[in-house]
Amino acid sequence: MKQALSKGMVLVTIILMDILSGMEFDLFVPSFPELQDHFSLSAFWVEALLSVNFAGYCLSLFFVGGLADHYGRRPIILLGLAIFIIGSIACLWAPSYGVMLSGRFLQGVGIAAPAILSFLIIADAYPLKKQQSLFATLDGLFNFAAGAAPVLGSYITLYFHWQGNFMTLLFLGLVAFVMSMLFIPAHKLPEHKTTLSFRGYIPLFKSKPLMLLIMHIVFGFVPYWVFVGMSPLLYMEDLGVSLTHFGYYQGALAFIFAIGSLSFGFIVGKYDQKKMLYLSSFIRIIGLIMISLVSFLNSQNPLVITLAFLPFIVGGIIPSVILQPLCLNFMPQAKGRVSAILQGGRLVFSALCLQIAGHFYQGSFQNIGIIITIFILLTVMTLFFVIKNRELMEFSQKQ
Repeated sequence: MKQALSKGMVLVTIILMDILSGMEFDLFVPSFPELQDHFSLSAFWVEALLSVNFAGYCLSLFFVGGLADHYGRRPIILLGLAIFIIGSIACLWAPSYGVMLSGRFLQGVGIAAPAILSFLIIADAYPLKKQQSLFATLDGLFNFAAGAAPVLGSYITLYFHWQGNFMTLLFLGLVAFVMSMLFIPAHKLPEHKTTLSFRGYIPLFKSKPLMLLIMHIVFGFVPYWVFVGMSPLLYMEDLGVSLTHFGYYQGALAFIFAIGSLSFGFIVGKYDQKKMLYLSSFIRIIGLIMISLVSFLNSQNPLVITLAFLPFIVGGIIPSVILQPLCLNFMPQAKGRVSAILQGGRLVFSALCLQIAGHFYQGSFQNIGIIITIFILLTVMTLFFVIKNRELMEFSQKQ
């Protein structure tokens, strides 16, 4: 009974860290117009609040992965949450844009540890098939949080202004820190610890199947975050969507992904995974066609734009559940470093593409849609090569 309760509290703590990671990006996004007015910012500098967060996250990841493999998961999670709390305090009481930017950077540095290591606690404790089911649950909860964040953030901004969103993040960070201290177990360290230098990453980059898998997951991440990052300015500033309604457009996509992930988690072991990945490719090709048409026609209808993006979201459910655990387990002795490269790649590409989208933004969806279309195409192509890679598919079947 005591052991079951202990495992339950570990899962609750992981879920809380997962929710915090999901909300850290999205919760304050509805504050963009208010922040733009408050600090007299251009669209480029508003988007920089996301990009600098990504940069801090990415910079931290490469240290977090090696440190976690060397010292264990728990102390690095606690250190990351402490840095996140400091960054949240800086954002909450920012007297200038420079302090706000610094706080967002520290939030990114800090959130990296719980964001990637919470998944590794599960990867350390369960076999691959069970991981896929649990990861589907966590993915679903993460996206419920991401979906709820813009809706919640819209109302917090409406009643408590932009400071209310950072107060919420600070509170969640403090609760996650206390629960992690109480319930996250110590990780069993390897007898031969890996080097903390970047040389420890070289074997990972030399693995062609692993790099192919990481490339696919990274490319699949970019379109959603470009959409999320640019939609506040597009929908509210140029398409006339009110603050109270904006969250529903963005949140609906995350909720659909969340429901799909939770549902697929119950059946992931019952069907041929290769066939399911082919189905995902077909759905994403439909999404590619729809986004291309909406971009070409330069639609000014927020509902049409959101619906056009929906097939890409649905098509991402299956690869997310199947391939992310496969990626983390492909080199079991280097899970922390693999997760660091995976998450770092996501953030680097997303940050760069967000800044490009912000630079070329002209008050319409067209330029945003072109960037999204390119990465959906790359996602479809790399998934095809993943399915055709014999080493990856054989490894998946053996687990």
